[in-house]
Amino acid sequence: MTRLAKGKWRSTLGAMMALAVMVAAIPQARAELVIDITRGVREPMPIAIPVFGGMDAPSSAMGRDVVGVVSNDLQGSGLFRVLDPAAYIQSLPNLAVQPQFADWRAINAQALVQGEVQPQGDGRLRVAFRLWDVFSGQQVVGRAFLTQGDNWRRVSHIIADEIYKAITGEEGYFDTRVVYVAETGPKTNRVKKLAIMDQDGANQRNLTNGESMVLTPRFSPTAQEITYLSYYNSVPRVYLFNIETGRRELLGDFPGMTFAPRFSPDGNKVIMSMALDGNTEIYEMDLRTRRSSRLTNHPSIDTSPSYAPDGRQITFNSDRGGAQQIYVMNADGSGVQRISFGDGRYATPVWSPRGDLIAFTKMKAGRFFIGAMRPDGSGEKILTEGFLVEGPTWAPNGRVLMFFRQDPNGRTTLHSIDVTGYNERQISTPTEASDPAWSPLLP
Repeated sequence: MTRLAKGKWRSTLGAMMALAVMVAAIPQARAELVIDITRGVREPMPIAIPVFGGMDAPSSAMGRDVVGVVSNDLQGSGLFRVLDPAAYIQSLPNLAVQPQFADWRAINAQALVQGEVQPQGDGRLRVAFRLWDVFSGQQVVGRAFLTQGDNWRRVSHIIADEIYKAITGEEGYFDTRVVYVAETGPKTNRVKKLAIMDQDGANQRNLTNGESMVLTPRFSPTAQEITYLSYYNSVPRVYLFNIETGRRELLGDFPGMTFAPRFSPDGNKVIMSMALDGNTEIYEMDLRTRRSSRLTNHPSIDTSPSYAPDGRQITFNSDRGGAQQIYVMNADGSGVQRISFGDGRYATPVWSPRGDLIAFTKMKAGRFFIGAMRPDGSGEKILTEGFLVEGPTWAPNGRVLMFFRQDPNGRTTLHSIDVTGYNERQISTPTEASDPAWSPLLP
């Protein structure tokens, strides 16, 4: 069973209920169609995705929509090049038609996705697909989904995830959401709202009304809760927001300035930095007891903490060495070690969900950079740079980062880039946007 079949998923504030009740595997023979994504793909794999056939006009239109989303997901990853449908020689109106692989080899397709959309008597849709290795003529993977008609977009993302995983061997990241800060108004009177969208920019909606400024939203491991910082009457407060219900809960009134709250991997704790008596330290709050404990104790500024995916270590930035640098410590605050030693200042470290890398923002000679390094500080790699680039957040598979970019005119936009430094792309939002946070795969 796939993620979609595990139960109900409700979009933000209950706007849409989508329930899939059946997922079936289509018999297959494993083929050797592989992309090694660890080395940086300069030549994307050519893939053909004909329109999924339908039994009537509505299902045919749905088939075109599904293919549009799947194509956009795969091509947007930078690993695939979707071939122009005008070049297709063979038509594949349904899964009963056997592909003529010579026709697909003639247009240099290496992979072929074949599918269909069938309306059911109860109003649901059956969406099925097969992924073929064109050279061997073997099926790589096949699935069928039975779902509500208004859930077609999520089914499309799951299909793209299945194709991505089958060819790369890595988990996909398309069936996810991103929460961010939507910005409007003049720079002197900025309105900042919490907003959420699918990872491809679809289904945009606001979560807060802009009465209070919001900053640094972060997802919980369950993908149903967000922690964020909000200024109420100029006082910083940390809130929990439940996406499922729209309920907001005050995490605590803290006596000093509070920064960058973030969940622990098990979702039971929130880590943050607080400024008390003029000294900024890192604190951890148990969400079950609401008790806080201090993890660092140093006269310098310690901030921007992020857990390792196993919860055993924490990375943070501090100026305790004279300049802003990245450190790693054990989860109880012991064993502090500096790991960044390059030129410039380092900030906003974020541990990859895979545990193999820490992303960061770097500042040097008036420029900003987004990069990644191993947890021991080795292998530093700069992925992108600009007038201002900041706020890296990881896709759940640890292979793609999202961040925000500000141009010299002050306009902020969201962008994604893969961990090899290729395929930077802008994510469209209705307003200016900053502080993105990527969700886990949806349950």
